[in-house]
Amino acid sequence: MLSEKYKFKTDLLNQKTPVFKSIIFLIILISLILVFLLDLALGSVDIPVNEVIKILLGQEPEKVTWTHIILKFRLPKALTATLAGAALGVSGLQMQTLFKNPLAGPFVLGISSGASLGVALVVLTASATTPTLLADLGIIGDFGLVIAASLGAASVLGIMLVVSRRVQDTMTLLILGLLFGYATSAIVSILLQFSSKERIQSYIMWTFGSFAGVTWKQLVVLIPVILLSLLGAVLQSKSLNALLLGESYARSLGLTVQKTRFSIITSASILAGSITAFCGPIAFLGVAIPHLCRSLFNTSDHRILIPSVTMMGAILALFADLFSQVLVSQMVLPLNAVTALIGTPVVTWVILRRNSKKSFPS
Repeated sequence: MLSEKYKFKTDLLNQKTPVFKSIIFLIILISLILVFLLDLALGSVDIPVNEVIKILLGQEPEKVTWTHIILKFRLPKALTATLAGAALGVSGLQMQTLFKNPLAGPFVLGISSGASLGVALVVLTASATTPTLLADLGIIGDFGLVIAASLGAASVLGIMLVVSRRVQDTMTLLILGLLFGYATSAIVSILLQFSSKERIQSYIMWTFGSFAGVTWKQLVVLIPVILLSLLGAVLQSKSLNALLLGESYARSLGLTVQKTRFSIITSASILAGSITAFCGPIAFLGVAIPHLCRSLFNTSDHRILIPSVTMMGAILALFADLFSQVLVSQMVLPLNAVTALIGTPVVTWVILRRNSKKSFPS
């Protein structure tokens, strides 16, 4: 306990200077704005960035059709990508702290599969007259999807939390998470057998992951849900820092551990579940983003990590969306294929780094 406490205090003392951290935050913020504008500008029809800014400011662009393209299609998609990256990154950070596992994340631990099961139970058992996966559900149906996905995510997350108290080994917990993910996927496969061909095709396309299917009406639901959950995560910063030092130390600070766990599970489930409901199960972002921010700021302090993960997650999600459109001309790649290319090197680096520390202890 003393060594863990010393390590955390040393980590806080060894952070980069406030001025340097402020510069990094400013660079990240500018990068987020630039990538957001690029995501709006590039696609099957390239639109100059200055014309994009004109449209966003309500001015008349050079071509009237550009306004329709930006406001009708690209702006909802870019906003969805921003929210998704922020939500998945913060959710992954919460899980890694809760499980004390650097490989924890919505996709890796089967949380996204649990959310997918919740969505499948709602959508695949709904009326066969609905033409597409999320179309015509209305605002009540959209909230229903968020609730179903969050409950599915919370169920798997709760099971994993119980298991983690008995299993201390990181890789064993990872394998169990994958097994739970396979189990929930098996239930979804059974549901698919009793669904219509149209719904099966829509569900399969949904599993590829996409930011393009979210409409302005659905953003009315998604934006407040994600922003409130992110605010809740910010308010949990001190509690998350206390959990890093162990439950006994957290209790000595007056923290109610059970309530804190429940609060973190609720927040992480809503963040991961709501994004999964509307965008499909997005892989690897939740695992990769927290590690990038820890390395960038050289800290484990959640007061710094949560805002940095929020912005960095949005940047990587926008990059993934951008690459899925421009990497191959006249074709949109599956989003999960692009996020896997981003996340796999980071996860590999984490595993190799942990093995290196075990082989050569300091």
